Amino acid sequence: MGNRHNICVRFYEELNDFLPPDRRKREFVRSIPEPTTTKDLIEGCKVPHTEVDLILVNGESADFNRMVADGDRVSVYPVFESLDISPSTRLQERPLRNPRFLADVNLGKLARFLRMAGFDTAYRNDASDDELVEQMLLEDRALLTRDRRLLMRRVVLKGYLVRSDQAADQLEEVLRRFDLQSAIRPFTRCMHCNAALEHVDKAEIVDRLKPLTKRYYQDFSRCNGCARIYWRGSHRDRLDPKIRKILSKCDST
Repeated sequence: MGNRHNICVRFYEELNDFLPPDRRKREFVRSIPEPTTTKDLIEGCKVPHTEVDLILVNGESADFNRMVADGDRVSVYPVFESLDISPSTRLQERPLRNPRFLADVNLGKLARFLRMAGFDTAYRNDASDDELVEQMLLEDRALLTRDRRLLMRRVVLKGYLVRSDQAADQLEEVLRRFDLQSAIRPFTRCMHCNAALEHVDKAEIVDRLKPLTKRYYQDFSRCNGCARIYWRGSHRDRLDPKIRKILSKCDST
């Protein structure tokens, strides 16, 4: 049996969420049978590569293909770690030039909230993992999931592992992770089919309105996809307070 390669590894900040308690916020040794890439080393510790923005090997910036071997020291930093790393190799695109998302089957409510905030978010409640990856690649979307193994697939270049169980907190996570606060455009996208909304004259859709809606509201939007009608009704006031707070910062509709 050949000599094993002992590599000193440390993960920083929220990357520690993925580690067992005895490895958090400290350096530990990974013993492997042969040299490996930084990507395989990191994901061998159960940390998806989509969560990593900076890798230092022996103090030097490295990408996911860098080979590491016996005696190397590897430091791994998350996206948006508050360090000036401009001369180094950033591994994640930031911010997203065209924020388009794909939510997995467990994130239906998050998908609705992202659409409510104006972001193009695809979602199917019956999609398999392979179908998700195929759609992600075909439509060039960032994958949102609660399955870390899905993010470890090599073809997944943009993605995020959602931590919270609560949809309102999940929305905050995604906006923070992808630096999207300034890109919020509330109530400009259909929450049901994801198509864009456009202003429509009341006269065009008056026959579709209930009596009280017809009486008290004047401004309406129509979905370009499923033709649903939207207006600024009391349902907005019944939203989760966290969602109202997020949307109210940019809501001019």
